[in-house]
Amino acid sequence: MANEIRLQKFLADSGVASRRKAEEMIAQGRVLLNGKKVTLPGTKVVPGRDEVKVDGHLIRMKREKIYILLNKPKGYVTTTSDPQGRKTVMELVKEIDERLYPVGRLDYQTEGLLILTNDGELTHGLTHPSREIRKTYQARIRGRLTLEEALKLTNGIQLDDGVVTAPAELMVLEENPEDSLVEIIIHEGRYRQVRRMFEAVNHEVIRLVRTRIGPLTRQGLARGKWRYLKKTEVRQLQQMAGIGAKGKGGKKRG
Repeated sequence: MANEIRLQKFLADSGVASRRKAEEMIAQGRVLLNGKKVTLPGTKVVPGRDEVKVDGHLIRMKREKIYILLNKPKGYVTTTSDPQGRKTVMELVKEIDERLYPVGRLDYQTEGLLILTNDGELTHGLTHPSREIRKTYQARIRGRLTLEEALKLTNGIQLDDGVVTAPAELMVLEENPEDSLVEIIIHEGRYRQVRRMFEAVNHEVIRLVRTRIGPLTRQGLARGKWRYLKKTEVRQLQQMAGIGAKGKGGKKRG
């Protein structure tokens, strides 16, 4: 049937979760299709005809896709809810009625840029390792980097779990007797990666801020504030995610 789509794509396009997360939800038996539990991600559905429920909630295709850039402060977790009762980034975008999801993560103490959207296809593309999306951070670290330590970071360094990182770009912006400010650019998204990279060369990260995601910067965006992405920015992200320009712009405001 021409308008059939895969169940995980339907869930992603509906803003439920990224395609990868949707596949996990299906495998966990949390999805019902026309009243029956489905555990195979490749199952086909027809939007508008088939009834899809996740955890008992009826899911409908979203008509409008929303793209937001948030300048996250420290002290917020990058999830939609937190079992420990900590503040989540969703509390910073309460004005938005649509259900949004973070693209990737920043840990609790890390600040800086975070994309929020209900576009599951874009989320999947931007977070897929093969796309190698460049992310820029400024790290305030204890001590000074030696040339040998800097070379280890730029060439790829082994983390505490045995994984070797891809090469990074590095620039020392400021050096003081007790600490240094270092800019580092990576394209991976491992758990607490930048902090662990500096820990691997025996430098504690005092403060960490993500200052850039691809073409997006913090310019004009105060800490804790957010803005809608421009249509041109959305198209740039789509191209980076391997989707290509589809004419879907960000939600326009003033």
